[in-house]
Amino acid sequence: MPQNIISATPSAARLTQSLRDIGYDFVGAVADLIDNSIAASSTEVSVEIEFAGTDSAVYVVDNGCGLTAVEATEALRFGTRRSYALGDLGRYGLGLKTASLSQGRCLTLVSRSSERRRVVRRTLDLDLIGRWDDWVIVENPRDRHSERAESMLGGDAGTVVIWQKLDRVLPASGADGGWAKRRFETLIVKTRQHLAMVFHRFLSGENLAPRVSISVNGEKLMPWDPYVRDEPATQQLDPLEFELSHHTGVSKVQLGRYILPGKRTFSSPDAFDDAAGPLNWNRQQGLYIYRENRLVQWGSWGGTRGIDEHTKLARASIDFDNDLDEIFNINVAKMRVAIPGQLKQMLERPISELCILADRTYRRQDHNDDPSEDRSESKGGSSSNAEVGLALKSAAIQSGHYETLKKIVEVMREQNPEMAAGLGFM
Repeated sequence: MPQNIISATPSAARLTQSLRDIGYDFVGAVADLIDNSIAASSTEVSVEIEFAGTDSAVYVVDNGCGLTAVEATEALRFGTRRSYALGDLGRYGLGLKTASLSQGRCLTLVSRSSERRRVVRRTLDLDLIGRWDDWVIVENPRDRHSERAESMLGGDAGTVVIWQKLDRVLPASGADGGWAKRRFETLIVKTRQHLAMVFHRFLSGENLAPRVSISVNGEKLMPWDPYVRDEPATQQLDPLEFELSHHTGVSKVQLGRYILPGKRTFSSPDAFDDAAGPLNWNRQQGLYIYRENRLVQWGSWGGTRGIDEHTKLARASIDFDNDLDEIFNINVAKMRVAIPGQLKQMLERPISELCILADRTYRRQDHNDDPSEDRSESKGGSSSNAEVGLALKSAAIQSGHYETLKKIVEVMREQNPEMAAGLGFM
């Protein structure tokens, strides 16, 4: 090191404590660990959320390629030196540590690699780091949790991640009480819902091979498809593709557009309720953004428009690869992205088209329980003026003349604003 350079190694105790608040919730933290399992070529992942008072723990078990002693130590390094290739779900080399320590003060890896059959154990303990104020890792820890993890592996390759000292999950007082136990029961349900949505493509094997099986506390998850494509009445618009420029070249972004059926045209009331999703109908509308086939953000229109009751049947998918991470400004937790300005402009027209058609479907199927009721304002009409406006927009979209209709609407707004308002064009 040159003489005029001073080493400024950060305080391990202070920095690790700060990194606990990077933005994870419980279900998002579990999902980040499953990213690592998928990256390790796992086909089976099991999550066990175990309530035992202050000794409660979370186990994430996979049958991936496992880790050698050197790899296990490197995996617990903050800002690992490993590089990430196109197609990898990882990004910053922080996910395993920050996700785990956001929920508890102790993280243990128990792993057996496919190359070397010896079990490797490593622990990252914030209490120990705080005591020494150094970046230390415990080698070969022995307690009931690590022993149980080794039994979970059996004689096969794979990895178990254990969370202990769950100070962010358990209450500060009454960790052995009924409230704490009920919280764990709620977390099990929420984890199932979240993982079934975030990893639905991996669970179904959609465009992927092989498919991944995920279970939570013994219950195997079924994929939750935001677009209910198995419903006969679901409408799919033509997919679109856009090109985005970035510092290494040009990459493509895919847009899929779907209009879900109204309540009366779903195959069953239960199917309709299930399609509402964890956030319910209004908040589940919008853009579903996928990075390397993994869902990272959903439940809004990404700043392209606002949430509206009349467009709750509209859902759209956006797919990008990890070479666009900087353009999408993905965060460390891989739970938030920002749609780049150049893409927002390209999305304006196709999203408007989708929402117009979804609005029309909603008004026809959900606004009125009796589809045969005549809502005309005159004997000669079979629809309200607003319905006529929607029909014109829909016809313009389907015939490829939407831009022409927009110009006509601009003239109508100037020359006959009352008529434009009546048709819903204002």
